[in-house]
Amino acid sequence: MKKLVILFTVISFSTFSLYSQNKTIKGRVIDNHQLETLGYVLIIANDTVEVGKTDLDGFFKIDIPFSVNKLLLKSVGLEPAIIKLGDNCDEVEVVMMLSGSYDFKTLKKVDRLRKKEFKKLPELHKKAFEKGIFKSANICYTQQFIPHYNKHRK
Repeated sequence: MKKLVILFTVISFSTFSLYSQNKTIKGRVIDNHQLETLGYVLIIANDTVEVGKTDLDGFFKIDIPFSVNKLLLKSVGLEPAIIKLGDNCDEVEVVMMLSGSYDFKTLKKVDRLRKKEFKKLPELHKKAFEKGIFKSANICYTQQFIPHYNKHRK
């Protein structure tokens, strides 16, 4: 009888741990112009579920399911950032682009200018590491460019 109780206890704990498989992601968010921290940036998983927000100093700590590998970061005055997490990515340090308005330019031209700024983000990440803003020089995620111009628009 004692063995049966122990076996039941072990099985029940193992099934509880299967349902609570979460990972903790920590990080920091800064802007791309002055490398200043960004407070109150929303962090969204699966395009709909708000999982957290950065504090005033740009730091965040969120718990997400292991199945989530994409995060959307957005805030007023900033371009939304879609990041795809790597397998062993638990420290995420993101440089976000400031949003701007472009007068008298086509969407195609605006996207070229935005893409040019977007390509500078890894370089800015290294610069932030050298200044001591970020803890790591390595980027464990891929960031996706979101164009405004769609070639197939009718």
